[in-house]
Amino acid sequence: MLWVGLGNPGPDYRLNRHNVGFMALESIASEYGFSQWRTKAGLCISEGRIGSQKIIALKPQSFMNKSGLPVAETARYYKIAPADITVFHDEIDLGIGRVRVKQGGGHGGHNGLRDIDRHMVQDYWRVRLGVGRPERKSDVHKWVLQDFAKAEQSGWLDSLLKAMTSEAGLLADGDTNSFMSRVAFLAPAPTPIPEDND
Repeated sequence: MLWVGLGNPGPDYRLNRHNVGFMALESIASEYGFSQWRTKAGLCISEGRIGSQKIIALKPQSFMNKSGLPVAETARYYKIAPADITVFHDEIDLGIGRVRVKQGGGHGGHNGLRDIDRHMVQDYWRVRLGVGRPERKSDVHKWVLQDFAKAEQSGWLDSLLKAMTSEAGLLADGDTNSFMSRVAFLAPAPTPIPEDND
C-alpha cells in the first residue's frame, strides 16, 4: 500500500493548515516504527507495517500543486494500483476536526488532488481532514497557508492526530467506516462557538 501525505516542504509551511496531510502521515509513521524518512529526487519516503499490511509512506517534496508526478512515479516504481493508494489531505469543505474517507471522486478545487488526477486514474482513496474555511471565498488561499493557532495545535488537532494514529490499523485493513467512527468518538470535532447577537 502507498499512503501519501500532502503538504508543502520546508519549515515555513510545517504548521500550515495545508500541511495537515504531512502531519497525519508523520504521526502514523512515528507511532508504528516506520523507517527513518529518506529524501531523494523530490520524494520523502518511509516504510513500515501496520498489522499485516506493508505500507510505503510518501511526502512529495515538490510543493502541493506539483504532487501528482511524485505520487504516480512512486506507485509505478512499487507497482501499486490506485485502489491501494490513500491520500491524506486538508479539506476546507469539512468542518474543523472532521474526517471523511472516500474512494474516487473529484478534486473539489484542491490543487494537490487536481495534480494527482492529471497523472493517474482517480480510484485512489482520500482521507479528508477538515480544516474549516474562511468566511470569504477570496481568503481561501491565505487560510490554508496560515498556521494552526497554538490553541488548535494543543487542542483538537493534537487529539485528531492521536486518534487517527491509534486507529490506523482499521484504515490499513480497509474498514473505513469503523475508522471514521472510532476517530469521531476519540476526537470529537470542536463545537462552533455561537455568535453573540446582543
